[in-house]
Amino acid sequence: MTIRSYKAYTPGTRNRSVLGFEEIVTSNPQKSLTFRQHNKQGRNNQGIITSRYRGGGHKRLYRQIDFRRNKKNMLGKITTVEYDPNRTANICLVHYEDGEKKYILHPRGMKIGDTIISSTEAPISIGNALPLTKMPLGTVIHNIEITPGKGGQLVKTAGAMAKLIAKEGQLATLRLPSGEIRLVSQNSLATIGQIGNTDTDNKSMGKAGSKRWLGKRPRVRGVVMNPVDHPHGGGEGRAPIGRKKPLTPWGRTALGERTRKIKKYSNPLILRRRKHR
Repeated sequence: MTIRSYKAYTPGTRNRSVLGFEEIVTSNPQKSLTFRQHNKQGRNNQGIITSRYRGGGHKRLYRQIDFRRNKKNMLGKITTVEYDPNRTANICLVHYEDGEKKYILHPRGMKIGDTIISSTEAPISIGNALPLTKMPLGTVIHNIEITPGKGGQLVKTAGAMAKLIAKEGQLATLRLPSGEIRLVSQNSLATIGQIGNTDTDNKSMGKAGSKRWLGKRPRVRGVVMNPVDHPHGGGEGRAPIGRKKPLTPWGRTALGERTRKIKKYSNPLILRRRKHR
């Protein structure tokens, strides 16, 4: 997918670039696979803000995505490639032989008219879903289950892919997009190929209003707040933070402190942690 730039006929288009949308063939989603999603705007059930800087944005319909791929041994045909406002990846509508329709994440290289299947004996081709135990080493995969039968939980964003690098016993070793190397059950399903829409990170918003359309409100630095609002706040003029190290709004150490639980259940399954920035 290409990147389309704007001519600077307004200040908001001076540095703006958007995706080309050549692959998108329809803008009207399948009505039976959509439902209204309530916008909580970062509030909990008591109306208190628990996630800051959220709110507003364009109204969205949620598309039900088939992350389980549990329609076994039945051919499906790709009929549309569609934009999904709820994720960075595109989605495609699959018509199965029995007449059922489902959305899946659009794998890179899949075109309208291609067929897919979910089976233990499925061929190793893009879009097919099969257990890790049936895949050769070096296979590029996405939409990976952590718990067999629960549905894909890993590698679901645009352009993402993982690689199967080893098998031993009942476990398979995967290299995830973050650089983490992790063990997963060989009975877990995964889909072959890389997720499409790989250029999504190269677009430029161009203006602050584009972020507001996505439901993201402005962020404010702690040093410009009052002392009651942030540990960095207060002082006369441009004052330093006045602490040995930066803190979060709630007084925890920021920028580097590890917050992962020491006794988390998945610790033995992680062979190498992801790269810390």
